Amino acid sequence: MTDAEPPVLLFTPGGRDAVVAATILGEGQIASQICGSLAEVVARLHTAACAVLTEEALLSSNRQALADWIAAQPPWSDFPFILLRLRGAEPNTQLTDLLGNVSVLERPFHPATLIMAARAAHRAKRRQLEARAHLEERERTTERQALLIRELHHRVKNTLATVQALLGASARSATTVDAFYEAFSARVISLAKTHNLLTEDYWQQAPLREMLMNELGPYNDVEGSRIQLDGPPIELMGDLAVPTGMAIHELTTNAAKHGALSVPEGCIRIRWGVEQTSAARMLHLDWTERGGPFTETPTRKGFGSTLLQRVLKLQCQAEIAFDFQPAGLHFTMRAPLPETRVVPTY
Repeated sequence: MTDAEPPVLLFTPGGRDAVVAATILGEGQIASQICGSLAEVVARLHTAACAVLTEEALLSSNRQALADWIAAQPPWSDFPFILLRLRGAEPNTQLTDLLGNVSVLERPFHPATLIMAARAAHRAKRRQLEARAHLEERERTTERQALLIRELHHRVKNTLATVQALLGASARSATTVDAFYEAFSARVISLAKTHNLLTEDYWQQAPLREMLMNELGPYNDVEGSRIQLDGPPIELMGDLAVPTGMAIHELTTNAAKHGALSVPEGCIRIRWGVEQTSAARMLHLDWTERGGPFTETPTRKGFGSTLLQRVLKLQCQAEIAFDFQPAGLHFTMRAPLPETRVVPTY
């Protein structure tokens, strides 16, 4: 007898049937509970393996609550009953129809017969619980698939809008076909890198440090002194990861063409952190360039700054600032972090 096995309920109030049945089941290592009324049986059915009932006990009781409980069983459940009746007596089809999944034993019976019937009921109950677990897992899988499909639709729409913006802005800012091809290809490749990080992660998150290294890593020196990253591990959800990845690409491209990465002695330090406010968790990112050419505020707004303004501010509700200090560009971003998805484990 194990604590893990649910008990067999016994409702046999006449004579010593309950005590005898409990003794027989105990010898077969099967747990049992004696119930004093049919109402007590109904109250315990949801935690039991099966129920042993006598015809006379059922006939002398109000069976409406039992009938309601049996009718209200979920689709995976067909609770097993064992009905005891006197040998030679006419079978009561009203009771067997009420119970549904019922085994009928005539009294007196051999002890082994009751034990076999109880074990068969245990097996049936276990299979029903396995069916319930399978159905619940299928339901969870269906819900996850529906969620992923909705996210895919959302992601595709955002990606197509981003590509359209990249195409239009690259075409407007390019002076030659080759320049357009080079700029547009680089931006699409950057977008693809961020999507690779998202698709490699089951929960569709991308690590900020890896996003930065994907763009800045090729410009680092052997000692790792040109690119300095300082911040805790942060996973960005897709809606923030994609525009942030594009912003990192534009900042890197600008640094390579005009800023700190355009000369061997230039370096970039990126620091980030998370602040918990009353409204949301906020990501702070600080991009500082030093050692590059003399910097001054540009006379016209380029595509990179336009992208950062539109995508980060409009799509991510981010606060951004450009400070073109003579020593190098100082860029800051403050954006709300979407809540990380928590999926229950089973």
